[in-house]
Amino acid sequence: MPSRAAAGVYVYYRIAADTAAARDAVGTLFVAVAAATGVAGRLLARCDDAATWMEVYEPVADTHAFLPRLAALARTHRVAALAVDGERHTECFAPLPTVAPGTNGRGRAPRAP
Repeated sequence: MPSRAAAGVYVYYRIAADTAAARDAVGTLFVAVAAATGVAGRLLARCDDAATWMEVYEPVADTHAFLPRLAALARTHRVAALAVDGERHTECFAPLPTVAPGTNGRGRAPRAP
């Protein structure tokens, strides 16, 4: 999904074990992603569940190109193996498009009641 504005890509998963090796693996992935795409990653843990990790990549100018590259690098660095179920869940969010005043977001005036 290419976006009109730079987007954020968020990848979350439950970590099997929070170890130095797991953190190093994600760090190695971040280095590879930055080298391949110019986008830096950062790692967060869920506030109420430190076993849920989230990788954040932003800003991503071209999500259409970035997402498959990220998936390939994650496979190369076997990061999914860190997850309890072997799954990484990826979401992409971008700023809302600008809505012209007096329109319904589709370029038309809203219908009268």
